[in-house]
Amino acid sequence: MQRTVVMYIEIGCFVSCLCGWVLICSTMATEYWIVSESAEVVLNAGMYYSNLWMDCLADSTGVSDCRYFPSMMNLSVFLHVSRALAVVSVILGFWAAVLALIGMKCTKIGGSELINARVTFAAALTYMLSGFCGMIVYSWWGEKARVEFLDPYFLEMKYELGAGLFIGWGGSCLIICGSAVMCYFSGRESFPQRLNAKPRRPPTYMTALTRRLYMLPGSSRPTTVIVPSIYQSQGESRESQLRTGRRETQESRFSRTDVKSPPAPIDSAV
Repeated sequence: MQRTVVMYIEIGCFVSCLCGWVLICSTMATEYWIVSESAEVVLNAGMYYSNLWMDCLADSTGVSDCRYFPSMMNLSVFLHVSRALAVVSVILGFWAAVLALIGMKCTKIGGSELINARVTFAAALTYMLSGFCGMIVYSWWGEKARVEFLDPYFLEMKYELGAGLFIGWGGSCLIICGSAVMCYFSGRESFPQRLNAKPRRPPTYMTALTRRLYMLPGSSRPTTVIVPSIYQSQGESRESQLRTGRRETQESRFSRTDVKSPPAPIDSAV
């Protein structure tokens, strides 16, 4: 793929992740994470809403009163973990933006193409962690509100999903989708040998036979010797000379046996 196309894809992914990070940051100040309305009597109508930091009440006249959670040590584990994940999501998104600005092709701040691609890959992974942290927080709050609302034995005030959760879900989805595309394209350039490696062919009978052959001990392996053509011609001439020499010796032996005369007969009569 051309470098210009990859550059524009990285810019689009970065803008998507940056918009998602801004939406997640905006939910930190949004008070309408979970909402509950009470309108049994017109004069006493009001709306209760809550977020990570406070509980609020708004009456029918539009006057709202918020109360921060009084003691951090007195909070539930649910609120502690939610706050930690939300803050981690914001911090990871910030550092991912810094890495992306250093490693993207359009900025020309980093070093070689390989180093820039790996920095962009690290930024994509950081963005993905940020998006998943935010998604865990908002999904946990939504699931808690849903379970409490549908539980008939839950006697306390029941809340519904507020605007803050929907904004957080949208921001988390933008970050996860943008970081996944950025991770794919930067990973292809960061690790070209691993991603573009040719698939191995399945083993055949010949490969199995050669493996079995190589596993044999050294004494039982069949060996083949490759002799150069020069030495082959010399060896053939020597063999021909040896053959002619053997033939001459055999002929000389036969001629000697033929020359020998039989012994003279001995007369028996004297």
